[in-house]
Amino acid sequence: MSLETLKKLKKFYDVMYQIFMVICKLLLIADILVVSFTVLGRYVSFIPQPTWTEEITLTLMSYMAVLSAALAIRRGAHIRMTSFDRYLPKALINVLDVAADIGVMILAWIMIVVGWQYATGIGAKGFYPSLPWLSKQVMYMPIPIAGIAMVIFDAESLFNNVLKLMGKEPLNVKEAGLEEQVSKGGAKA
Repeated sequence: MSLETLKKLKKFYDVMYQIFMVICKLLLIADILVVSFTVLGRYVSFIPQPTWTEEITLTLMSYMAVLSAALAIRRGAHIRMTSFDRYLPKALINVLDVAADIGVMILAWIMIVVGWQYATGIGAKGFYPSLPWLSKQVMYMPIPIAGIAMVIFDAESLFNNVLKLMGKEPLNVKEAGLEEQVSKGGAKA
């Protein structure tokens, strides 16, 4: 695969990032609306207080948590130990970055496989008590979905870290303010 072909793949990563970002924003808006409805139901007498809001709020939050973790992989915004980075050789830091990406890739595949087993096994059998028509499969499904997103974004990160290891410029450094993150070896606080 040529470098030019890989640069074209960056457009794919940009589109996938935007799709997952929009999904997270919609989930946050839905979460805010559900919680607001719950609060109104408690304090305004003519609005019925629904019983299903806690379960839906927690489900929406679980989707946001794991999907935003996948987004953080692309931005290099995960918390990591960088206190020794200034004392270690740059080549060693690059090797450790590649090793970390491989570890994240293994975790992502575990999330896909085990998350799918839970979603189609245990999750397919249970139902929400306040919403008996809604399967708990919905509650387990964010794990394999986030695993897929993590594989997508970690593949890009792994490729960029391998390029750095080879002494080449990563593909996405100039865009999205990532040049400072790459040069400092981590995300901005």
